Amino acid sequence: MRLTHLQHEVVERREMREQNETTVSRPRRIVHLELHTGDLTGANAFYSQLLNWREELIDTPSGCYHALDLGGDFGGGAIDCAAGRALWLPYVAVDRVDEATERARELGAAVLVAPREGPAGWRSVVATVAGGEIALWQQKEWRL
Repeated sequence: MRLTHLQHEVVERREMREQNETTVSRPRRIVHLELHTGDLTGANAFYSQLLNWREELIDTPSGCYHALDLGGDFGGGAIDCAAGRALWLPYVAVDRVDEATERARELGAAVLVAPREGPAGWRSVVATVAGGEIALWQQKEWRL
């Protein structure tokens, strides 16, 4: 059977798409949502009463972290900081935080927090005027 020009283009596009799907990353998902606020006590009281979110204090080498049970498939937390106004920072899973941070820089983002290691993984924070701030997150692999 001989393919028409249009059929040939469709097959060619499908083959290119299948090849790209193996080399280009899948859409990345949000894995954590972190509140930055200057009034941690007030924020925790508000979200607890409004949404029934529960706070859990977790001791880390760098201090206490306020984890939030958001009732979903991803985690949450809150930190007390000198933010001008409260803001939510989404964390998005990436394979390599250093490579994703460099790619963001190439795309015009400012790197607000360079890749750094924490107890559970590596993170960076990047921002653009049009896209706001986002944290890039690489989870550590746990081995028993």
